[in-house]
Amino acid sequence: MIDLKPATTGLDSYTMLCAQLESLLADERDFIANAAQFSAFMFNQLENLNWAGFYLNRNEELVLGPFQGQIACVRIPFGRGVCGAAAATRQTQRVEDVHEFPGHIACDSASNSELVVPLVKDGRLIGVLDLDSPLLARFTPQDQAGIELLAAIFLRLTEC
Repeated sequence: MIDLKPATTGLDSYTMLCAQLESLLADERDFIANAAQFSAFMFNQLENLNWAGFYLNRNEELVLGPFQGQIACVRIPFGRGVCGAAAATRQTQRVEDVHEFPGHIACDSASNSELVVPLVKDGRLIGVLDLDSPLLARFTPQDQAGIELLAAIFLRLTEC
C-alpha cells in the first residue's frame, strides 16, 4: 500500500485515498471485516488522528464497533455528544472544538476536534464513522467532503 499521509488533506489526496479504499475492500463484503480494515486505513493514512472507528446503531443507541486508538465509550444515546447528534440528525458533524459542543462526551481527554459521518444505507442508519483529533480545528470542509466520499465507498462495498 502507498504510504500517503498528507499534511493537508485536499481533494486530490482524497481521490487517492478513495482508490486505495476501493482496492482494500474490493474482495470482501463482511461488515465487521471491512469496518476493521477501514478504521485501520483511516487511522494510518490520515495525520493527526487519535481515534478512528465506528459506533453501530443498536435499537436507537450507538454501540462501539471496530476502531483504532485509545479505549472508548461503549454506548452513546442518540442525541448525546457529537456521535449522538450525527445519529439523531443523520447529518455530518464537523466540530472544531469539542469542549464547546453542548453535551460533548469526553471518552479521551486528548481529543479536541471531531468529525462524525452518519452511515445510512437504504434509508436505514447503520451507525456513524467517528474521527477524533488532538488538534483544534483539524477537519476542514475538504476533509468532510473526502471522508463522506470514503464512507460512501465503504457502504457501497459492504453488506450492512
